[in-house]
Amino acid sequence: MSKKKILMLVGDYVEDYEAMVPFQALQIIGHIVHTVCPDKKSGDTVRTAVHDFEGDQTYSEKPGHLFRLNASFSKIKVEQYDALIIPGGRSPEYIRLNPKVIKIVQHFAQQGKPIAAICHGAQLLVAADSVRGRTCSAYPTLEPDVKRAGGKYIDIPMDKAHQDQNLVTAPGWPAHPDWLAKFLDLLGTRIKP
Repeated sequence: MSKKKILMLVGDYVEDYEAMVPFQALQIIGHIVHTVCPDKKSGDTVRTAVHDFEGDQTYSEKPGHLFRLNASFSKIKVEQYDALIIPGGRSPEYIRLNPKVIKIVQHFAQQGKPIAAICHGAQLLVAADSVRGRTCSAYPTLEPDVKRAGGKYIDIPMDKAHQDQNLVTAPGWPAHPDWLAKFLDLLGTRIKP
């Protein structure tokens, strides 16, 4: 397996599991993961939130861990990365307002590089006009956004993921096993027992 260099875009109140799990899991198997946030540098932290599904009309939110960034947003060169991860939570709603974030997402989409977006991460895909003509999943409340952006929303169970060419999407963190497996397949990563 050749190491892949993966970029993860986050902001404050990123969903804790959706950032921590792929960040750690992809490093465990040998990939390099750089996590960045607009206006922050390596060593800075972002706040996370734990979203849970407790039978309400939407998820509940509790404070999560501080997540330490390991790269500086202002110094990244997107052409040096093989893939992109967009975790959910509330952060996509805010970082999508940053023009450089939009250009980063567009770079990966236009180059056909693997993109893994989960939960509200689809808000960045929509803002970057990267779902038009594509099928994707997301947190269920984003169905109207995906459709209005010219994409086809796929309603799948919370523990499943969907792949459309270079794009792997899922509705929330319960889908981590399927979402990461599909993403690893796109990266060409093979894990032998």
